[in-house]
Order: sequence, then structure tokens, then C-alpha cells
Amino acid sequence: MACDNLLEDKYKEVLFFELPREGDLEPGRRMGHTLSHHAVRRKRHAVGRNGDRFSETANAMKLCIVGVRGHAGYVFDGLADLPGVQVVGVSAGAGEDDVGVLTSECDRLGQRPEVFGEYLQMLDACSPDVVAIAGPFEQHAGMCLAALDRGIHVFCEKPVALTLEELASLKAAHAGTDLHFAAMMGLRYDRAFYAAHCAVQDGAVGEVRLINTRKSYKLGRRASYYHTRATYGGTIPWVGSHAIDWIHWFADRPFESVYATHSARCNDDHGELETSALCHFTLAGEVFASASIDYYRPERAPTHGDDRVRVVGTGGVVEVADGRATLIDRTSDGVQALSPCGDRQIFRDFVDHVEGRTTALIGADDTFAVTEACLLARQSADEGRTITFGADEGVDD
Repeated sequence: MACDNLLEDKYKEVLFFELPREGDLEPGRRMGHTLSHHAVRRKRHAVGRNGDRFSETANAMKLCIVGVRGHAGYVFDGLADLPGVQVVGVSAGAGEDDVGVLTSECDRLGQRPEVFGEYLQMLDACSPDVVAIAGPFEQHAGMCLAALDRGIHVFCEKPVALTLEELASLKAAHAGTDLHFAAMMGLRYDRAFYAAHCAVQDGAVGEVRLINTRKSYKLGRRASYYHTRATYGGTIPWVGSHAIDWIHWFADRPFESVYATHSARCNDDHGELETSALCHFTLAGEVFASASIDYYRPERAPTHGDDRVRVVGTGGVVEVADGRATLIDRTSDGVQALSPCGDRQIFRDFVDHVEGRTTALIGADDTFAVTEACLLARQSADEGRTITFGADEGVDD
């Protein structure tokens, strides 16, 4: 299976987008504006998923895309319903990556961006409003910092940082701005997971006390950058970030400590890539949560991933498995099926948030909290000890 084809699986890897800024800024000054003015001044045309050509206008929201690794499909899925967004520039983000993946998708949608060999040159030449980042994992933080410093809203592949020091720099750069900064946690928008979350938020399980999550992928043959911690970052931050995000999202309370383990054994000659991991989190109020993470999903399985969550509360249990959400509670007999709900799409939601039409399901606070939890869980697994949030902050491997 070609695991490195970023458009092969809708939930595998999707791309960041970036849009040019309006006006000239003093060097180093951050532009903290929202883009609501675009909604008023921009001419929107009735262009949808049938591939009608985008109508270029001077006041379009401008987007740049950096990189072809990760969940780029989210951006292109959203662009199909965003005729007022113009892709003005694309860059592979790494010399060995094929920018043709981006240009072919843009062509399919009637977009004609300029191609740049160097992403910083693109940011300065295009002055985008938004940038979507899916470059080399080890460059995510630097790319995000460059965009934030230029006053650009950032939609970035996860994890947004591979070290706690990088994460601290991102927090500092974002502080004091109103720039939208979000990781590509697209499974929040899956209709079954969204239905389960709505049920929990509505009190269907009472007070949440325990959460179990599972994230299992097919391994296939991974590109060389997956084989080394320095360029991959680890399986807990890459695969486990989704499961850890579910814990954060469903529990809606801060992490307090984590004990984790991981192993690179039986990884089919993939170097340092860990193929199994377990994380045990304690959250505020003595809520416990686990994340089971692996690359052992059989190649003949019907889907690339096996995504599950079980939320246990004082009044019931909500589960998501095999694309279905269910509820068992004290008031009804048997298992109740929760109807899939929501028609939100992560990139479209990002743009709507920037333009002031909605509040996105994930923002900077969530992105920073989940990234920190991933990095501390990885540190716990590396060092074989329990890590306390706050007390161990700033310590990195």
C-alpha cells in the first residue's frame, strides 16, 4: 500500500493552507486582524464541487500551501466549497517532495497558483492571509513561526512541534495576537465522533469519569523520514495525537500526569519507528484516560485506520467504533444508535472562523494542549517514568 500518497485516504494526511496578508507591515510586526472584511468586500461566485473555475478577484482570501506530507486532502476537500478562497502560491517545503501533487489538485479545482521552490520567498511574495502547512515534520514549528511573525493565520499538520522548546516558541509567538492557529485534527469532524461528542456535551453520560481510545493504522512501507525520530517525531505524537485529542476534547479538563510506554520492535525494518504504544493519563478531578496506539492493522483490513473511543460517565457510556456512535444509559433499554450529525468540514470551518462566521472546533488552546500532552507522553515512554504536567514542562529529550 502506498502509505505516502497524501490523497489516498481522507483521514491519513491533509495539507495546510495560507492566505496573503493585506497591506504592508513593519518588519517583525504581527498582524492580528481577522478577515471579516473579506466577507464584505470579496465577490463570491456560485462555484462548487463540480469543478467550475474559480473567479479571481482582487479581494479574495489568499491561501498558500506548504508541503505535501500529511492531511493535505482536508484543504482540497474544503476548497471545493470555498469559491472565495484563491490559492496564490504552493511550495513543496522539501526538495525531495513532489509539488506536482499540489498543482494537480489545484488544477482540478480551477486554481492556478504560482509555484515556489522556497516557502519563505512565497510568504513574502504572496503576502497570504492564511497558510496551510504540511511540510517535513521537523520543520513544522519553524514554518509556523515564520507565518505567525508575518501575521498569517496558520492551519498546520499535527504535531505542530516536535520538542517542548519549539512548542514554547509557538505559544510565545501566538500570544497577544488574534491569529487563528489550528492543528489538522480532522477526526473531530467525523460525523460519528461529532455525534458522540454532542451527546456527552448534552449530559448523556453524566459526569465523565473514564475514557478509552484506540488508534490503529496499517504500516505499509513508510518513507525514510518515518524511520528516524529526528524527522518523524515518534508514533505517539504522529498517530497518537488523534487519540490524545479525543481525550482532551471529550474530557474537557486539563491533563495532570501521564505514564506511557512504546516499542519499535517488529516494525518491519522501519528503523526507529515505534509500532506500539500505550498512554495512561490522569486529568483534573481524578478522571483517567488511555490511548492504545499501533501500526499493526492488517493490510487486508477494510479501512486504513481503526478509530475508537469509549467515554464512561456516571449516567451512561458513549462509544464510537466502526464508524458508528452508540449510547447505553440508565433511562433506556439496550444500545441506542446515535445518528451521525454535523456537516462541518475542517478547512471550511477554519476559513469560516477567520471570517467571523463561526467558532471552529479546534483552535490555538486545543492545539497547544494536545501537542504538550503528546510530547510529555513521548518523554514518559522514553524515560520510563510518570511525567507531571507543569512540573516537568520545559524538559525535553
